[in-house]
Amino acid sequence: MALSGRVALVTGASRGIGRAIALRLAREGAAVAVSYRTNRTPAEAVAGEIRAAGGRALAIETDVGELGAAAALVQAVERELGPLGILVNNAAIIHRGDLEAFDPVAFEQMWRVNVAGLAALTREAARGMKQRRWGRVINLASIAAHGTSLAGTSFYAATKAAVITLTRRFAMELGPYGITVNAIAPGFILTDMVAAEQTPEELERLLAAMAERAMVRRIGQPEDIAHVAAFLASEESGFLTAQTITVDGGRTDYIGRA
Repeated sequence: MALSGRVALVTGASRGIGRAIALRLAREGAAVAVSYRTNRTPAEAVAGEIRAAGGRALAIETDVGELGAAAALVQAVERELGPLGILVNNAAIIHRGDLEAFDPVAFEQMWRVNVAGLAALTREAARGMKQRRWGRVINLASIAAHGTSLAGTSFYAATKAAVITLTRRFAMELGPYGITVNAIAPGFILTDMVAAEQTPEELERLLAAMAERAMVRRIGQPEDIAHVAAFLASEESGFLTAQTITVDGGRTDYIGRA
């Protein structure tokens, strides 16, 4: 298999996009650390599904917003599964609000998890990757960072724009060591979290509206993102770095797009 012998760490992997990525990397042969903050039962279920299919997996509790936890997380993964070669920075939080509803406390929380936590974990994971002269770092951004017109995402978008900038900067720093750093910017993806926020009638209307905004006239599934992550984690992607791949079905509702 393409990733046989590799070890991957996927943050926020108990559900949604993170879960799909963890399962896909495992299917490609990687041993996978399933990182979670509070959802222990579903995280253990993901790890159990990987093991049941013959793979190796570990569910591990971590709050990536606690910046001092990054080193301990990487050490735990390497102790249990082996040298870490693939890092997927998926964990993130969102507090909805635009200018009139600006909440500096909520913004600081998003920044700490979505940006500072990503940077701290990348730094720790890169230490071993640099020594081994190989690594893949995959950051989950968002099309919000490109400027979609969806209300309530202004400050979340700012954190994800920072992720895109850091992706390019980290790629420049780590490239000489054989480490690629890329980002994926998902569009609207149907996850259990999205479904849980809506009544059945509201969800039906939302899905119809989001499909209408996509050129392919459908909404995204977590597996759509996992397919791209699997490629970015592979040997075949070794000449691709500092890029943000937008996976949104061709969304058309942008404020402005270069």
